[in-house]
Amino acid sequence: MADTKREIERKYEATDATRLPDLSRVAGVARAVPKGVTELDAVYYDTPGLRLAADSLTLRRRTGGADEGWHLKFPVATGIRDELHEPLGDTLPPSFAALLRSRLRHDEVTPVVRLLSSRDVQHLTDADGTLLAEVSVDTVLAERLAGEGSGTTATWTEIEVELADDGDPAFLDAVEKRLRKAGVCPSGSSSKLARALAETTPVRKKKQGKKLAEDEPRTAGDHVLAYVREQIRTIVERDPAVRRDLPDSVHKMRVATRRLRSAFKTYRKILDRGVTDPVGAELKWLAGELGVDRDQEVLDERLAGRIDALPTTLALGPVRGRLQVWSAARRTGSRRRIIDVLDGKRYLDLLDTLDALAADPPLRPAASRAPGRALPRAVLKDYERLARRMDHALEHPPGPERDTAMHEARKAAKRARYAGEAARPALGRPAKRFAKRMKGVQSLLGDHQDSVVAREALRTLAVQAHAAGETTFTWGLLYGHEEATADRRERELPEVWARASDPVLRADLRQ
Repeated sequence: MADTKREIERKYEATDATRLPDLSRVAGVARAVPKGVTELDAVYYDTPGLRLAADSLTLRRRTGGADEGWHLKFPVATGIRDELHEPLGDTLPPSFAALLRSRLRHDEVTPVVRLLSSRDVQHLTDADGTLLAEVSVDTVLAERLAGEGSGTTATWTEIEVELADDGDPAFLDAVEKRLRKAGVCPSGSSSKLARALAETTPVRKKKQGKKLAEDEPRTAGDHVLAYVREQIRTIVERDPAVRRDLPDSVHKMRVATRRLRSAFKTYRKILDRGVTDPVGAELKWLAGELGVDRDQEVLDERLAGRIDALPTTLALGPVRGRLQVWSAARRTGSRRRIIDVLDGKRYLDLLDTLDALAADPPLRPAASRAPGRALPRAVLKDYERLARRMDHALEHPPGPERDTAMHEARKAAKRARYAGEAARPALGRPAKRFAKRMKGVQSLLGDHQDSVVAREALRTLAVQAHAAGETTFTWGLLYGHEEATADRRERELPEVWARASDPVLRADLRQ
């Protein structure tokens, strides 16, 4: 796996005449230590359509400096990126190719920009000599190697302030205050690559006349497509995070697949089901594959939390060890399986299909209607579906049949919530309130279902403990706790549902 570091930096405009102020006067800085000038030669790679740049990703091969090699940067937040490093070589490292697969698909990356930088560096250190930040003045020559403006060059000077590892981001505020006092202003570009592309792309003449904002949703179809495209982007963007095993990445990718599949069902009067149903089936497959690991993770956290909450006098026997062994056995190979799925043809074909659907959506006549007419109808149909399932669940006495009915109601509540969230940009506060109430129902039903699953797991653990000659007291106690939780949720459900089924919520959506 590539080496990774969190890069937190700020960029500032400069000219050949710009001189850094004395940064040793910044609070907390004892010395500003000159480190000399380094010559850097970086070639940036992208697809012919600059797909990586469009997503603010940076892929480069750089010589010179202490960290020469291949670098891949993923945006985290403004001024913050995760930078991955692989040793210098002539070809794209396989680990980077895998992390970029959801973007590249069948495309090859080629050189698009070359940057020659002369970097004058100084280190800001505290009284103990600990590095606080690295400050560099970079004189840059950029050459466009491919695409529009090929052969064009641009030059500029900029200042970078990069926080040291584990540094306090507030320190950058203090440095910036000092730079601003000296007349140094923040850069308008997020990266050298972005600036190079902007300054080497030919400027087109703007057409005369008033132009409406691009991609501004107007019709019901516009709003649904905006939501659909957002979920597709999320799936593509979460792919590298899943491969890197980042926290919550599998969950977020799985939720996007569910939201997308739900949108196809909810807005079937806007998007042709003849096209979306087969895509939805593939999304269900992907969500299922991602869920193998996620569902076990959720269950592990629930059971471990139950054990931790017990007084030590009630945690009899090797309960934590048995839980870990049981969980490990169930998760064996699941991580490898997810990567195999993401590397497989079926998944990549799905991404291609989603791109094609977003580019050429199968719109039905209702898509051209005003959002205030078409969207509420679709949302309320999902509500009616939930209401039928809730009535069915509430009419059953406690027991397995009610458990199953409540689980089906939970899935309907989730779909109604997603429908409201998708309609929120068009319908505003009424859709927001509706989605919030549906989320409350979903959360309660979800906790109930989690208790059902937890009880099945606890029974299995008790059987295994008994077979090994261990006491089963604690497992039985935890089983009782889960029964009590399910009972509380069932008693709370009528009140939560009464709030969610308030006729005023539905009337507001229709207005």
